[in-house]
Amino acid sequence: MDKESSIQEVLPEGLKVELMPKHLAVILDGNRRWAKEKGLAVELGHKEGKRVMMELALLSSKWGIKVLSLFAFSTENWTRPKVIKYNVRLSFIGDRSKLPESLIELINSAEERTRSNKGLHVIVALNYSGRFDIMQATKSIASKVKDGILQMEDINETLFDEQLQTNCTKFPVPDLLIRTSGEQRISNFMLWQLAYTELFFSKKNFPDFEEQDFVEALVSFQQRDRRFGGNAYS
Repeated sequence: MDKESSIQEVLPEGLKVELMPKHLAVILDGNRRWAKEKGLAVELGHKEGKRVMMELALLSSKWGIKVLSLFAFSTENWTRPKVIKYNVRLSFIGDRSKLPESLIELINSAEERTRSNKGLHVIVALNYSGRFDIMQATKSIASKVKDGILQMEDINETLFDEQLQTNCTKFPVPDLLIRTSGEQRISNFMLWQLAYTELFFSKKNFPDFEEQDFVEALVSFQQRDRRFGGNAYS
């Protein structure tokens, strides 16, 4: 049995392996709200959110998703041996210049230890903004033009894509973005990369986002007619 067939066997009813998103982005929202609505400490909301995120990552890996990008999430949970044993590759994007040196060392170590892993590629956006990413890509290109490495005529969308921080993955453009807690905006996340991404907004706070909600988002995605600015998706 080939890999696609084995994935199709474990997929929930209504999902097709050939239509699964290669890159899934998630804005995790509502941990604090969940805790406050239940009269609990905010820390418990984040703890429950971490549990749900780990389950989402495991399902993504099991169902054939290649890349999972997470916006605004704790680094701690992704640098533990428990994650690494699942053959997960970790990458971190964002402005590291303002992070504590101890955290930078932890991030660098996690990236290096998982670099050769072939499973789900988890990209954690830490101190990240879409505007920052576009700005750093622009500065990188401008510097290369100044040094004579590039000519003005060399600058195109493909080159710009290569300068963005999501160049760490084979599939840098999210096919689907999920945001929880009822908010319907992208909040400065991957502004360039999300140009033709399908969006799914869930009213549930993230700690209440269950497997059936994930399936609902994926079914919705697979039923859409993706055109990429006029070019039909196949």
